[in-house]
Amino acid sequence: MEGDLSETQVLRGDPVALLGSLPMFRGLDRATLWAIAAELEWLSVPGGTTLFEAGDEPDSMFLVIAGCLGAYAPGEGGRLLSRIPAGETVGEMGLLSGHPRTASVRSLRDSDLARLPRESFDRVIVQHPAAMLRLAQLVVERLESADRPARGVGSRTYALLPQSLEVDAGGFATELVAALSAFGRTELVWSVRGADHSSAWFHRIESANEFVVYVADPEPTTWTKLCMRQADALLLLARAEASAAPWPVMPGGGPGGAAARSELVLLHDGEVQAGAAARWRALLPGAEHHHVTRPQDVQRIARLLTGKAVGLVLSGGGARGFAHIGVVKALKEAGLPIDLVGGTSIGAIMGAGVAAGWSVEEMIERFHRTFVATNPLSDYTLPIVSLVSGRKVSRLLRQEFGEVAIEDLPLPFYAVSANLTTGRSSVHRQGALWRWLRASVAIPGVLPPIFDRGEVHVDGGAINNLPVDVMRAQNRGIVIAVDVGSDTTFSADIEDVDLPPLWKLLGWFRRHKQRPTILQILIRAGMINTEAATAAGRRQTDLLLQPPLASVDLLHWKAFPRAIEAGYRHAAERLASLDPAARARLGLPAGK
Repeated sequence: MEGDLSETQVLRGDPVALLGSLPMFRGLDRATLWAIAAELEWLSVPGGTTLFEAGDEPDSMFLVIAGCLGAYAPGEGGRLLSRIPAGETVGEMGLLSGHPRTASVRSLRDSDLARLPRESFDRVIVQHPAAMLRLAQLVVERLESADRPARGVGSRTYALLPQSLEVDAGGFATELVAALSAFGRTELVWSVRGADHSSAWFHRIESANEFVVYVADPEPTTWTKLCMRQADALLLLARAEASAAPWPVMPGGGPGGAAARSELVLLHDGEVQAGAAARWRALLPGAEHHHVTRPQDVQRIARLLTGKAVGLVLSGGGARGFAHIGVVKALKEAGLPIDLVGGTSIGAIMGAGVAAGWSVEEMIERFHRTFVATNPLSDYTLPIVSLVSGRKVSRLLRQEFGEVAIEDLPLPFYAVSANLTTGRSSVHRQGALWRWLRASVAIPGVLPPIFDRGEVHVDGGAINNLPVDVMRAQNRGIVIAVDVGSDTTFSADIEDVDLPPLWKLLGWFRRHKQRPTILQILIRAGMINTEAATAAGRRQTDLLLQPPLASVDLLHWKAFPRAIEAGYRHAAERLASLDPAARARLGLPAGK
């Protein structure tokens, strides 16, 4: 890096211009800026360097000249609160208040900094009131923006870490750069080009582009460690069929490793290999993963990384859930990609079909066979735990989805059940797909619960019938939610307290009086406590679709084509009626 030393010297060559460009000092006269510059200490720190910890007494503030810092919540493994990019300052609030640091700050990558010690800070403030006034203005601005999203948390730089020489990191990098270029200027940097440069050079590259992709070596070289320090996110590339083995340089604990999030990318030859995700994820607990079988998968990864993805959330609602198929058809016709899927109850089953990569035609064929050609709730049993045994539903789910694991689905997917043991929702992102779909539709009193490791799981609609919060927490982009449970009409045209004798009851049904059945009562009772959560979910969506389904009973399986058509028409009309701003937000063409 010695050959590039002059780049850092250039940054320091005109400290007045440098300080004048920073928000904290903007507008101050040259005399004041010269006085501040005279007090600065210049530092170059490698990625992963801790500048101060939460709870420390404030002794200085820092100006980021090149590189990037990260502010972390207190405690071991504290989450990243914000990124402090070049041109920003950090630590001045502590100097002003005199209180201990409220967050820890570390360098996310190799960085050039200017440090202003407390004594110098106090001297500048006393001798130059204009600096104090500007600082007060900056504090007010930051307090006013405290409720807004954290500054600079999104990822802009990515390091590709191949697990071995057999991984085609170059081919994947080329496809990823092409995909990222749809969202902004993107540059690819490899060792031959970047290994001998300083942090100032990297700062210029990153400033000139929206996104930068670094390709690391398979071995723990100096370049690989530098890539890890420069990256906001590490993409760990592996051949899906290979035996799972640790990366030569594992993220976390090493220089810069704690600063970047890690995501696993499994490269397949053709179809997704069953069991591959579980094998590789065992080495990376908590890391999200992606399957790559075709170029469109790399485009999806680019959308997920940049927060431009489309997440689809499907609610429960019995037979009304068939409307989800029509909505999916309309979304696809409009050109909207579906990058993540989640759902509750019947919405989980429909969403699993989408995540499995089924076409609309295949979904219609499979779900007609499962729900219309046969009644899935017809295996009645002695009503000790439930009205039906559940064996038929389990068999039908296994028939359509096989033994696939959730983590082996081509698209990221989650199903939600209600955990009666904990009293909270459970989100299922791994394990046997059919089993957790069965849990998600286990209507209390109708279908028996799923028992798993001492816990009891029933229909997710009992707690969260529209799990938008789960999708929103992933922070991957826009969220489209389909609520088919909002049109629930539950009434009777009789006045009664107790059930009449059997002979009278039969008479009521012969005269077609509207008396709810035990199945209808149990299904509606299981959904009624979720209204508050559903309302909250609706408020969190970027596009909420509520097909008109009042005429479709929750158990009216034969309404299959009518519900699909209602979902399709509603979604198509809503998409067509969106204003230009909404269309742009969803990524839809302006004139389509």
